Formats: sequence, structure tokens, C-alpha cells
Amino acid sequence: MNARHIAGAGPAGGEVRQPPERPLPDLARLPVFTVAALLAVVLVATSGRYGYHRDELYFLASGRHLAWGYPDQPPFVPLIARLTSDVASTSLVVLRLPSALAAAAVVAVTGLLTRELGGRRGAQLLAATSIAVAAVLDASGHTLNTNVFDLLVWALLCWLIVRILRTGADRLWLAVGLLAGLGLMDSDLVAFLMFAVVVGLVVAGPRRPFTSRWLYAGGLLAVLLWTPYLAWQARHGWPELAVARSIASGGSGTSAPRWELLPEQLVLVSPYLAPFWIAGLVRLLRDPALRWCRALGVAYFVLAVAFIVTGGKPYYLGGTFALLLAAGAQPVIEWMRRGRPRVRQALLVAAVLLSLTAAPVTLPLVPVADLHNTPVVKLNYDAGETIGWPAYVREIANVFASLPATRRRTTVVLASNYGEAGAVDRFGPADGLPAVYSGHNGYWYWGPPPAATGTTVAVGFDRGTLAAFCGSLRFATRLDNHLDVNDDEQGAPVWVCSDLRASWAAIWPTLRHFG
Repeated sequence: MNARHIAGAGPAGGEVRQPPERPLPDLARLPVFTVAALLAVVLVATSGRYGYHRDELYFLASGRHLAWGYPDQPPFVPLIARLTSDVASTSLVVLRLPSALAAAAVVAVTGLLTRELGGRRGAQLLAATSIAVAAVLDASGHTLNTNVFDLLVWALLCWLIVRILRTGADRLWLAVGLLAGLGLMDSDLVAFLMFAVVVGLVVAGPRRPFTSRWLYAGGLLAVLLWTPYLAWQARHGWPELAVARSIASGGSGTSAPRWELLPEQLVLVSPYLAPFWIAGLVRLLRDPALRWCRALGVAYFVLAVAFIVTGGKPYYLGGTFALLLAAGAQPVIEWMRRGRPRVRQALLVAAVLLSLTAAPVTLPLVPVADLHNTPVVKLNYDAGETIGWPAYVREIANVFASLPATRRRTTVVLASNYGEAGAVDRFGPADGLPAVYSGHNGYWYWGPPPAATGTTVAVGFDRGTLAAFCGSLRFATRLDNHLDVNDDEQGAPVWVCSDLRASWAAIWPTLRHFG
């Protein structure tokens, strides 16, 4: 056998061997890239429906305050928001185009991963189609967010690592380090993946990569690229740890109890396609022909434990689905061809088609006026957070306009969260609103209202919080999106606060909160 040996103990203390050198299956270039292109077309075609997500409004505001870091994220997505808004400041299609392209790229890389794991043309098409209809990818690809780029980085890293383990091309660890470093400027979750892969290599082998200088050079490069963000966090007292604690305690709209993390995986692709990626996980762990990359199967469980312990969100594991579907596709194709192939082929097609029934939940297909008559917002929290922002801002503007002209000159808006603040930043100038401030996440670092502020229109606070520093407090109205959609802002109170009990410099530290 021509296989080179890779040192690393197997389950019985044996040596993990590099697979025999043989040509890879043909790449199903046209089918896979067609599926990727179709997904991009669907995402772009629907990107102008509904409205901005609360996070997108925050990213736009962050893009106007470019920095190496923020309390809740690295700088990549705010930079993308800044660049797209410079091109077309009011276009949702342009804002969301990078996400659509990233989602399409995930589909293409899944096809490449399938081929790398020995999957033939039919398997490559099946894996690409399965990830293209996956709820986690479609929902992420619809808006500008960190998750969709994280999914792409994870898929690319898995592809590179699989290629290194298959071929022994250790110099590719430098490419892994470069990609990981760039990915860490989008999301810290990349660090979890790299940690899990290292643990997987230690546990299941092969251990030869640990003798390669390229592995350490790649790791050093990743850390160097990540350093500006780490320096920002260090200078500001590591606020992202406070954000993580808030998420773990349920402080985010997409937080979930720890026990839900694993069951939730069954629906993140599709309940009908869950057997596909489960088959991939089993194959990585048990197939002797893939003994050389068993470490990646172990890495899945390391990640699951890490996210359960830290209280991570269920979709944090979503980056593994490209790998798992790629590993499971060929066994599924072989299963289809055994026994009663026509019946099994029909079941396979049905599983994919039934997965498309989630599209009205993950994508803005239901007319916005009909949303309140559907379970969409209950099933997809993020859908509700793209509804009603212009209406909310107009109601805040009506409260501001009701103030005497002499008071309006020294009035500001104080928002309880970055969604409200971002909406006022985006729509407020057209409605005549003054500057907005907030103590939530990055907004807190951008400073308090001017010392000369006389009146504050406060949005989303409870009376007790405001009464602590407002000498005079008057309830003005409640926000209403006029669509009967029960999102996070529906019914939020709006107050008029004046006669401050202390200066804004003294009040501001008490308003800082993360989540």
C-alpha cells in the first residue's frame, strides 16, 4: 500500500493510517453550483420583503462607529454594514447581498466536502441540496448577521482540515490559520471549532499534525489576526464575557435552556433530513474507511458539550452541518439503491420537498399583513424582529412633536435596547427626531446625552428604572406596529422624562447593560 503512516493511537492503540492515494470522484460542478445559485437567487429575491432586523439596525449604527471590536462582536459585520450602506444607504437588497452570497458559498463548499470524503456526483448533489434547504442556512442567509459568515468559515475550515488529513499536505495548516484568523474577526465561535478539532486529534488521531511546524505556524497566524479584537476587549474589561453570561441566562431573544441544545439540532436542518446528517456523524465515528478523519466526529461532541456548559444558543452547532451532511450523503445514496430503490428514491425526494415547507417560516414569504394569523413569529423569533420599525419610530416622533418647541431644542431620545436605538438612528431624521442614546451593548460606549439635555423621550423602560433619575416622569404612549404582530417592541412604553436628579455623567454608568 502507498499510504503514508500518520502517528496517532486508534481505539485499540493502533496506528491511524492515511487513506490510500486514489483519485477523488468527479466533481458535480454544474448540479452543485446550480443549487448554490438558485439559493442565492431566492435569498436576493426575498431580501427586500418585511424590513430591517433589529441586529441589522445595530450593525448599521456600529458601522458608523468603526472600531476593532464591540462588546458583543468582532468588527467584520459592522464593516460590511458600513460598506454596503455607503453603496446604497437605504437598500435592504444591497445590505443583505453579502449574506446571500455567503449562503450560496456554503452550498458549494458542502459539495466539495462531500467529494473530499469520497462522495460521488449523486451524493454531492444530495448534500448540496440538503444544506440549501436547511432552515439554519436559509434564515441566516436572509439578513445581514454574523452567523451566515460563521457557517461559511466553518464549512471552509472543515474542508481544508479534511483535505490535510486525507493528503498529508501539512502546509495547508497555514491556510487554516489564515481563514480561522479572518473568521475570528466575525465570530468567536471559530475558536470553539479549532479547540474541538485539536481535542479530536488528541483523542482519535491522527497525531502526526502535532509534529508539523505548519500547524503551529497556522495557529500563530490565527492568533495574530485576532489580536486587535482581543486588545479591544482587554482594554474595555472583556465585556463579551458579560454578553455571554447574559445569553446563557436567557437575556437574548434566541437564548434557549441548556437541555434544548441537542434536541433543537433535529430541526435546524429539517426534521425530515435529520437522518442524513446523523448518518454522517455515525460514519465519521465508525466507518473504517474514514478512520483518518474520525477526529472531526469527536469534535462534534466536544462542541456540543462546550456549548451546553457555556449556555450557548442551539444554532452555534449549525456550522457542523455542512460536514455532517457531506459525510452522510454517500451512505444515504447507497441505502436508496438497495432493496426497493424506487420506493426509497421517492422517500428521499419527499424528505427534501417536505423540508421546503419550512420556507414560509425562515423566509419572508407570508404577506406581512397576514403574519398575525400564522405561527411564523412563534416559530421564528427573528421574523418578528423585522416588523414595524418605521411605525414605532413615527410614534416616538409623535411624542417628541407634542412637546413645546422650546423644550424640543434640548430633547434627546433614550432607548432601552439597540434595536430601538438603531431604528431611531435609521428612520428618526426623516421624522424630525433628535439624536438617540442607549445603554445597551455598543451604544453605551458611544456616550451619554449632552449635559445640556433638558427633556428625554425614553423608550422601552419600566417606570422604576426611570424614576431613579427622572424628577418628572410622564407616560406618553405604547408602541404599536399596527399589524398585531407580537414582537419584542409591541406594547413598549414611551415616557417623557425631565428634571434629572443627577448629571448624565453620573447616570450613564447605571444604564449600561449587555445581552
